[in-house]
Amino acid sequence: MNFKPFRPDWTEKAPAPGTFRSIFKYGDPHYFKHPSDAWYKMMKQDFHLSDGDFSARQSEGLMPVVLNRPSGLQPEQIDALKAIVGPENVAQDDYSRVKYASGKTAEEILELSSGIIREVADAVVHPRDKHDVRKIVEYCDALCIPLTVFSGGSSVNFGCRPVRGGISLVVSTHMNKLLEINELNQTARVQPGMFGPAYEEALNRAPDIFNTRQRYTCGHFPQSFEYSTVGGWIVTLGSGQASTYYGDAGDIVFSQEYVTPAGAFKTLDYPASATGPKVNDIMKGSEGAFGILVEVTMKIFRFMPENRQHFSFMYPTWEAAVDASREIMQSEFGKPAIYRISDPEETDRGLKLYGMPGFVNTYLSHRGFLTMQRCLSLGNVEGDRDYTRLVARKIKRIARKYGAISLSGYAARKWEHTRYTEPYMREDLNDYGILIDTLEAGVTWDNLHRLHQGVRAYIKGRPDTMCLTHASHFYPQGTNLYFIFIARMNNPDEYRAFQRGIIDQIQKFGGSLSHHHGVGRMIGPWMETHLGREQMSVLRALKRHFDPHNIMNPGGQLGLDDIPARR
Repeated sequence: MNFKPFRPDWTEKAPAPGTFRSIFKYGDPHYFKHPSDAWYKMMKQDFHLSDGDFSARQSEGLMPVVLNRPSGLQPEQIDALKAIVGPENVAQDDYSRVKYASGKTAEEILELSSGIIREVADAVVHPRDKHDVRKIVEYCDALCIPLTVFSGGSSVNFGCRPVRGGISLVVSTHMNKLLEINELNQTARVQPGMFGPAYEEALNRAPDIFNTRQRYTCGHFPQSFEYSTVGGWIVTLGSGQASTYYGDAGDIVFSQEYVTPAGAFKTLDYPASATGPKVNDIMKGSEGAFGILVEVTMKIFRFMPENRQHFSFMYPTWEAAVDASREIMQSEFGKPAIYRISDPEETDRGLKLYGMPGFVNTYLSHRGFLTMQRCLSLGNVEGDRDYTRLVARKIKRIARKYGAISLSGYAARKWEHTRYTEPYMREDLNDYGILIDTLEAGVTWDNLHRLHQGVRAYIKGRPDTMCLTHASHFYPQGTNLYFIFIARMNNPDEYRAFQRGIIDQIQKFGGSLSHHHGVGRMIGPWMETHLGREQMSVLRALKRHFDPHNIMNPGGQLGLDDIPARR
């Protein structure tokens, strides 16, 4: 008799409007991605669980949002804001105040699922254009009303939490358009609240929309691509999955326009200039602490998907994968667009996640690629046809030199197909007391193994904890390490202590505090130790100039002002 295997009752229902879950659920409210049967079996084994532990979901956040906190703004102040943007663009209801104060950190999910609400704004304002923003900033500066910018809401560092109350300024509601393509300069002028898919589609369809000769691509595809915005990419110094070829978000910016309490300005449109330190660079990564990005001119690239070359390899060891990757990045034949290497634990668990057939594992083992030693590498090459063929051929040659075998382009295509959907599993796991979260760091080649071993030792020192690590953004001088940790944990205090310990280890073993997630308030307490007093003094001097009354995202953003006690 065949018995149907037990599967948890994974949620398949969109959260009801107005509930906590509708705030912290990732992405499309009607889309779900559940752990594979192999992953479910693996979690039961590693966490010493049975089917019975998955028979009932825990705190799901299905209750309506109730705040019970009066607004700290006076009626005449609300009227003044309505006069600027229109009454329909000012909200003070409980749900709006909580929604636009929330990002997507694991800590927020744990708390909101139990109905715990931290700091919120007194009002939510949706400016219609940059002129509205200028008037709002002038008004708030005169009255010392705090302003916190909200765009896509995908922050994983409390970057949009209004610690001082005031106003949550939502730029993605109206300021979300591609305004112009300059084909001669190969640039696009865009508003900061435009989401990734809308921006990319408009560039791909540029001949139809803007009467250009070429189709274009933005070149920036973070995992949060579908639910993050152009402005968010820039002010957090984000990095997309194809950054090895196109560059990080900061590399793609051409010029920017800001509104600050000290005044509005636009940086100059030049491919290069020797006119002193560049304010254009200073504003990248400023995370709303100096002012508000209201327009940006971005570099764009020719869209030639027909030339894309996919590849994937299995290396015998992590050391071989790292050495091959360094040689690929330091050679002068060109760069892949997407390029990733997974360490042994991520490789093994990732193959289970994707449901690797048993005969493939048998084949790999027979060839000497052993479980918990072998490492998967995958990626693609983009650009001109001759270029992509050359780079793909050179990468294959180096991979073979370091003992890798080719898996064709299958693994890369399969990963690409689901690359934006992995975060959807978080709610499934959280429903049964399993937490999954990430921290990442930039690192030079000569320190990579020390950082990898040191941080993994700390994470694995906690009993029954998984640690999956990959490198996904490459440079001639180094790469990043992206640590994914999975554990049974549903206590916010326990989580905070564990997360702080990981950040301490990243700093101890020589990684940057963040590679592409930004700083926010989460990492702010470590900033002075990381950068040193002199560099932080420079940043604080800029803060005093642009924002003398400290209304712009105050309360620990970037570690620039007094920081709530999180350490």
